[in-house]
Amino acid sequence: MTELSVFATIRPKPEHKSDALAAIEGILSATRAEPGCHRFELNVGVEDTGALYLVEHWADDAALDAHYDMDYIKRVFAAYEDWLAEPVEIVRMRRHA
Repeated sequence: MTELSVFATIRPKPEHKSDALAAIEGILSATRAEPGCHRFELNVGVEDTGALYLVEHWADDAALDAHYDMDYIKRVFAAYEDWLAEPVEIVRMRRHA
């Protein structure tokens, strides 16, 4: 299998932006230590729209599935149910050339 790239856009409600940001910051080290994680990067927009962005590179689909199955990720996703203005937008990509 080939490497999988993910671009995630997270749009928290304004009153929960700091909660969402802290939650993601809290999983950075553990996620980066996962065997299939090649890159896991948190970004904020230059124009502060309130959105958070994750740029991720995984060894393959199985590595990303294993990531989503981690208890600490499940806790963040559960919190997102209250914190987010809309569902996380996830774009899965593979390098073309």
